[in-house]
Amino acid sequence: MTGLEPRAFTWVIKGRLAVCERIGGYGIQHRRVRREEEILWLHVQAKINTVVTLLAGAQNVANYQEAGFRVFHEPLVGEYEKEDVDRVFLTLDAALASRSSVVLVHRDLVDDTIAGLLAGYLVHSKLLTDPILAIAIIQEIIGRPLGPEGRALVPVGA
Repeated sequence: MTGLEPRAFTWVIKGRLAVCERIGGYGIQHRRVRREEEILWLHVQAKINTVVTLLAGAQNVANYQEAGFRVFHEPLVGEYEKEDVDRVFLTLDAALASRSSVVLVHRDLVDDTIAGLLAGYLVHSKLLTDPILAIAIIQEIIGRPLGPEGRALVPVGA
C-alpha cells in the first residue's frame, strides 16, 4: 500500500522541503480516509518526517503527531504583518535545522500566501539572494504567476 499523493504536492527543495494543499482536503471536501492515505504516501513515498501547518486552526495536528511526524503549527490569519512572516521563516528554520528533516508545509490551498512565503524563505535562508529570482523560481515550481499579495511576502534586500 503506497497511499495517495496529496493535491498540489511539489518539491520546493528536492528531498528537503515540499508544499501541498491541506492533507485530506479542506472544508466540505475533507475526508478522513483520504487524509490517512495521503499521510501514508507522505511517509512511504516522499519520506516526509516534519509538517509545518499554516492553518488557522489545529486541524490534523493530532493526526500528524499520531503518524509520527514532528509538527509545527504557525497559524496565519487575516492581514499579515512583517512579524507574522518572520515567525513563519523562523519556524521553517527550526523545522529544517536537522540534516535529516524532510519538511512539508501546507495551508488549505497552494495559494499566493504560501507561494510568497516560500519565495521569501528562499531569500531569508540565503539559498537565493535575489528576490526577483526567488519569485520566478517559485512561479515555475507552482506552475502559475505570483500575485501582488504573494510578492509582498518576499523580503527585499535581506
